[in-house]
Amino acid sequence: MIPYRILRNSILVAAWITLACAVWTNAARADETCNSPYTAKLIKGQEDYVYVWTLGVEGLGDGSDKLVTVDVHPDSKSYGKVVASVSVGSRGEAHHMGFTDDRRFIWAGGLSDSKIYVFDIAAEPGKPKLVKTIADLSDKTGFIGPHTYYALPGRMVVQALSNAKDKGGVTGMALYNNKGEFITSYAMPVDGGGDGYGYDLAVNPKKNVLLTSSFTGYANYMRPFGDLVKDADAMKRFGNTMVMWDLKAMKPKKVFSVPGAPLEIRWSLNPGDNWAVTAAALTSKIWLVKQDGKGEWQAKEVATIGDPSKIPLPVDISIRQDGKGLWVNTFMDGKTRYFDLSNPEKPKQTYEKVTGKQVNMVSQSWDGKRVYVTSSLLANWDKGGADNEQFLRGFIWDGKELKPSFEVDFTKEKLGRAHHMKLGSKSLRTAAVEPAAGERIALH
Repeated sequence: MIPYRILRNSILVAAWITLACAVWTNAARADETCNSPYTAKLIKGQEDYVYVWTLGVEGLGDGSDKLVTVDVHPDSKSYGKVVASVSVGSRGEAHHMGFTDDRRFIWAGGLSDSKIYVFDIAAEPGKPKLVKTIADLSDKTGFIGPHTYYALPGRMVVQALSNAKDKGGVTGMALYNNKGEFITSYAMPVDGGGDGYGYDLAVNPKKNVLLTSSFTGYANYMRPFGDLVKDADAMKRFGNTMVMWDLKAMKPKKVFSVPGAPLEIRWSLNPGDNWAVTAAALTSKIWLVKQDGKGEWQAKEVATIGDPSKIPLPVDISIRQDGKGLWVNTFMDGKTRYFDLSNPEKPKQTYEKVTGKQVNMVSQSWDGKRVYVTSSLLANWDKGGADNEQFLRGFIWDGKELKPSFEVDFTKEKLGRAHHMKLGSKSLRTAAVEPAAGERIALH
């Protein structure tokens, strides 16, 4: 017999996801094209802030992970300057973050300590506040290394990278409500061609699908990169799959073979498009996930990024809001490349620029005119010596050239290693409204 609590949670989850599919509209799109389509409060014009989730460095400042706020409005007196920094008081391999559906909060976490931090960005967008720490991921699920934070109405799906048992790549997803209360978990498939690995996730509500990608476990991502690549057995322990899920049922439907650690997933947001792209880090390939003429979802390799024999290591991608172009950052050669996606079956590189000695994340404004780049991949994978640049760099894109606009040196500012980014706006302070009666959110 199924315990009442599990049955009740399953019914509630199904109801919420069904509602999520029903309420999705173009108006719910967020200004960063990697965000959940349920994220509200679109920044239609110039963003005011870039929030940077930053890895602490021992002996640098307080040595802790922190959320750093940079003023990026050109008319501001503090343009290109750090205006706030919130330390979490420990170092846990800060990595990714994501907005709640109402955009009042940012959830961010660490890959080594598996803590999840909730920051209030609505009360005062220029000065985020740490309001909650969630430390039960491993206890509730057996998963560790929270990576992706993805919003559903009133819910957050957290994709983990590893597990507490053997610290390998077999893992799963955890579902929380916006209060930070655990609801249920979903194991990544290990049958039907599945390897059980996870990394990113993204949904297409119109098609009732959730797409996941894969990376590697704690035992690999916490090792020095130079040692790792010399270990033939360890290099076999990287994900080579993507999984298509039934979003309402939260059950895997099909496993795709995508060799070489497919990382970030970006659905085209152009109305009428129903395809997504990813970049495989170890094989340096762009893959397209799309329905064929029979309505069956297929994954196929469609482009090469740089010279795969030199392992440029594509790490992050950012798709234009009209689906017509894709930015790709490659860590090893420090390049930011642009691919024309007018025909997603045949992407064509039309531009490239060295934007750092090492580069990782790339974000663009909704209008595509501003591009932001950060430097850090993982603490043990970043380069050493003079190549260990740690920065946030802003660029203006005129359609032909990336023109530098500002730079924040995170080492000089004693802030740590700059990793993930989210955009913010002063106007979003209006999101901090009192919940309706019976809906008050207690964060402490």
